[in-house]
Amino acid sequence: MSGPATAGALRALHQDRAAGDPLVLPGPWDAVSARAFEAAGFPALATPSAGVAASLGYEDGATPATEMFAAVARIVRAVSVPVTADLEGGYGLGPAELVERVRESGAVGVNLEDTGEDGELKDAGAHAEYLADVRAAAGPGLFVNARVDVYIRGAADPMAAAIARARLYAEAGADCVYPIAAPPTDLPALRAALGDLPLNALAGPDAPPFAELGRLGATRVTFGDGLLLHARDDLTALGRRLRSAGTL
Repeated sequence: MSGPATAGALRALHQDRAAGDPLVLPGPWDAVSARAFEAAGFPALATPSAGVAASLGYEDGATPATEMFAAVARIVRAVSVPVTADLEGGYGLGPAELVERVRESGAVGVNLEDTGEDGELKDAGAHAEYLADVRAAAGPGLFVNARVDVYIRGAADPMAAAIARARLYAEAGADCVYPIAAPPTDLPALRAALGDLPLNALAGPDAPPFAELGRLGATRVTFGDGLLLHARDDLTALGRRLRSAGTL
């Protein structure tokens, strides 16, 4: 990590986004996909933990930390644009060690979720303290995206819970919040409640176009492992054509 200027470049991409013009961050799972997305003109990339896990032969959430950091480092080395890395819940690493490992990988941002190793939501206050310690260890040289998992963990009132957690995480120093799987209809209320805090939305086959997500309130759009799954399906179709036609 080259310091605040590089993380600052990623932070600047999130600022002053016009309505209907969210920052779209493809999710590479290896060096080849990272180079392809950079060649397509995207100004930054966001690795998905599930996509990296699949590319390495692991189930989502089962990638050893050493392999995840190594994969992130290969992606960073392959491109010249800023890379932010999905590091799940931090792999049990203390804040200072996590920040040091991120620095070694070359990533300038992290995505940290509030689901624990038991698959349940973490205590919001405890997670906010962890994020604050990450911020203190990193200073401004790291862009912190705080993933809020209330929609995928069955919270009774997910929008209210998302707002409460997002505000806690923002106070702890998060640069952006990511209420993953929030329905598009909730984005305007989330946007209104969070003020200028950047808001990450998940794109998928059934989601509105990126411009519409932006008009609804999203500052940034990511894909989880969706792009890897799309590429997998394309490769499967190619393989079937090869089998049937016997030629390219």
